[in-house]
Amino acid sequence: MIHSQGLRYRYSGGSELRFPDVQVPQGAVLLLSGPSGSGKSTWLALVAALVAPSAGALQVAGQEVAALRGAAADAWRAGAIGFLPQKLHLSEALTVQQNLAMAQWAAGRDEDIASIHTALNALGVADLAGRLPGQLSGGQAQRVALARAVLLKPQVLLADEPTASLDDEAAAQAVGLLLATAARHGATLVIATHDARVAELIPPADDGQIGFQRLSLVREQLSKA
Repeated sequence: MIHSQGLRYRYSGGSELRFPDVQVPQGAVLLLSGPSGSGKSTWLALVAALVAPSAGALQVAGQEVAALRGAAADAWRAGAIGFLPQKLHLSEALTVQQNLAMAQWAAGRDEDIASIHTALNALGVADLAGRLPGQLSGGQAQRVALARAVLLKPQVLLADEPTASLDDEAAAQAVGLLLATAARHGATLVIATHDARVAELIPPADDGQIGFQRLSLVREQLSKA
């Protein structure tokens, strides 16, 4: 669940970004759209408690994120948030399995090879566990990064520009993979993108499904304090 009201973020230069209010139930999909510079990455950072809002209320997965600081924020984020960044940030010196194990270590947990294999197998890349990231195709690397993002069974899955630089077929596969993975884990999915194709790739809600919402950001929301 993600709920915000009166949310603002002030940059160090003095400009402030004001965000629309949003209420997304657990298990729903939120499409966060807008051109480059409209605040999509900042909104994701606020939801993940990477930065603190300058005003307003933001509750994510039952936690008021503005109250989190330092180690407490890191511990909460490790358990509640899965993040698929545009740049996948897989360590080139580590194997696929070791890259996933790093997520467990960062969360203060012991390495669990069985759960790593399960996450990779669910995304069809278990046979790549011993490879280095440089030996993967772009699609394989994205699947590995997604396995890492959901390894600890987060309540919220954030994806930043997951279809950037992809052709139509690959973009459809990427969005379908995100939707299926989030549904498998019962996670709330947020896709931040300026790619107009993404909205067309998310199916409308059927009876019994939560469906998706849209939150559109625009540059004009930036103002000087």
